Amino acid sequence: MPNTRISDWFHQYSNDLYQFLIYYIGSSDVEDLVQEVFIRAIKNMDSFEEKSSPKTWLFSIARHIAIDEIRRKQRLKIKNLILMGNQESHQSKSPESFLKLSETNKDLYDAIQQLKKNYRDVIILRGIKELSVEETAEILNWKNEKVRLTFHRAIKALQKEKERFM
Repeated sequence: MPNTRISDWFHQYSNDLYQFLIYYIGSSDVEDLVQEVFIRAIKNMDSFEEKSSPKTWLFSIARHIAIDEIRRKQRLKIKNLILMGNQESHQSKSPESFLKLSETNKDLYDAIQQLKKNYRDVIILRGIKELSVEETAEILNWKNEKVRLTFHRAIKALQKEKERFM
């Protein structure tokens, strides 16, 4: 009954995954990526050994999909710059990508994007999605202590970044 299991997980976690991907990618157009998480989960269900919770397994899949999507967008941006010259370099962020985010979320997103990658990862998982230290460690493949320390440092860095935006 893996299909009913995935269906249950979809109902339980799809909204959390959707919000996670919005913060991670910086776009509210992530429905396809959420679907991709569950497609990969179905394809790899036999590799899910139940050593972790379904939630952390799905967030781990979502994180990898987000990384792939960011890389794909970067390759596309580079390709466009090569093909069209520097015309698009002045439009690195389209206003449309932020329309659906509230002003507070936009400021938070801007500040988060200025952080280094490890800080961004732990802020999104621990601070925004409110995952436990153990769940975050599992998703990032870190030790619990590294999650705690990195989260502490990331919070301080985020506060400094927010001050720059205020």
